[in-house]
Amino acid sequence: MTVVIASARPRAPKAGQAGGQLAAGKFTYLVLAAVTLVSAAPLLWTVVAASTSNTKINQATPNLLPGPNLFHNFGRAFTDVNMGKALLDSVIVSTAVAAGTVMFGTLAGFAFAKLRFRGRNALLGLTIGTMMIPYQIGIVPLYLLMAKLHWAGDLKSVIVPTLVSAFGVFFLRQYLITALPDELIEAARIDGASNLRIFSSIVLATARPAMAVLGMLTFMSTWNDLFWPLIALGGSDHPTVQTEIAALSSGYVPDQSEIMAGTLLGILPVLFVFMVLGRQIVGGIMQGAVKG
Repeated sequence: MTVVIASARPRAPKAGQAGGQLAAGKFTYLVLAAVTLVSAAPLLWTVVAASTSNTKINQATPNLLPGPNLFHNFGRAFTDVNMGKALLDSVIVSTAVAAGTVMFGTLAGFAFAKLRFRGRNALLGLTIGTMMIPYQIGIVPLYLLMAKLHWAGDLKSVIVPTLVSAFGVFFLRQYLITALPDELIEAARIDGASNLRIFSSIVLATARPAMAVLGMLTFMSTWNDLFWPLIALGGSDHPTVQTEIAALSSGYVPDQSEIMAGTLLGILPVLFVFMVLGRQIVGGIMQGAVKG
């Protein structure tokens, strides 16, 4: 007698089980559409206000659709203030600060995460402690230092003091502790690699997602900063986007359409940076979520 044993076909995991995919229903799409609309509403209103006249903005029932005056208001923003120079200066300052913060933060984060040296914990505690000091407390001595160095009114006064960030050091240190195995560093040292070679060949490749996140956050915060550039660069030939937008709104009767046009000009570079670094940012978030 022959016995036939039928092999059971593996079943696909159901939704909700391990390895299964959750099916998105109509309610999910409705919630996502509502969240997207609410999130995009300020940007959409900026476009509408920048493309209409000041009179239409102040109507009891303002228009909710873009008007025909967008490029006209752009031209007024470039004419009434030095918006072209401000955009260039903001790109220089934000790029330099973001690059310096990422590089020095990665170097210091690697040292605090993986190197053993005397006083490491004390230096790390001191670095983190500086994050608890209000930013406004150091403005007066910082400006006096910039004036003594003859940097007041120059772009160096807003670049050099912010090249190193305690948050950047702490952020990269926490990322490298879990993302960079100690065994990989030990294997590289056995092969004769120095700390500089390990940093350039291993650490930079491992920390790239976190560096992209830190670079975007630093670029955005530097681009949107008004307080320190207004003090350090006020009245000089080196304006930034935020100081020029503040100048647009300083009139007796501010023109809201022109202000919104200048604001929209200031938003576009940040959106471009996010589009460039968006894949790295999402990759870094997903890589951190997968690690157990």
